[in-house]
Amino acid sequence: MSAFASLTARRRIIVAISGASGAVYGARLLQVLQGTAGIEPHLVVSSAGWRNIEVELGMERAYVESMASQVHDVRDVGAALGSGSFACSGMVIAPCSMRTLAAVAHGLGDNLLTRAADVMLKERRRLVLLVRESPLHITHLRNMLSVTEMGGIICPPVPAFNLHPQSIGDIVDHSVARALDLLDVPHNLARRWQASALAEAA
Repeated sequence: MSAFASLTARRRIIVAISGASGAVYGARLLQVLQGTAGIEPHLVVSSAGWRNIEVELGMERAYVESMASQVHDVRDVGAALGSGSFACSGMVIAPCSMRTLAAVAHGLGDNLLTRAADVMLKERRRLVLLVRESPLHITHLRNMLSVTEMGGIICPPVPAFNLHPQSIGDIVDHSVARALDLLDVPHNLARRWQASALAEAA
């Protein structure tokens, strides 16, 4: 373990929730990280993100905040998350709105959420964006390309119907599981694909 990584006994991971539909992804990710040994989840939510949490999930703000080790005000650009000296393993924006994507793609750290994402990129740390929009126009696609070229990972929450999900929860857990894989966080959220006997015999 490097000297930098040892600054904290637990791995810090930032969960950011922006204003796209799909607040359930961020809430579920936070819930899983809260219950994972060795992980210290930090939370930052945009104003539109809080609105979607209330409208889509019916969750009270206090309950969501209780799942994080620390909650950061999105308006406080001077908070610890906005500095490269903040020891952090990675960040997930779940869901990621097109507005937030654009800000990240163009280095516009105009609030703590986008500033923290910019720090992830400049420090060459893992940044995962669960982008939510459809259909996409060319500016959306160009912004995704820009973030990818800078080292971020575009990871749309796409259902895996080959795993035969039985509920909305199964579909959500699959996408959250993929995000956790990208952060190297162990989990048992979703069944992994197993090669068929026919494929193994081929």
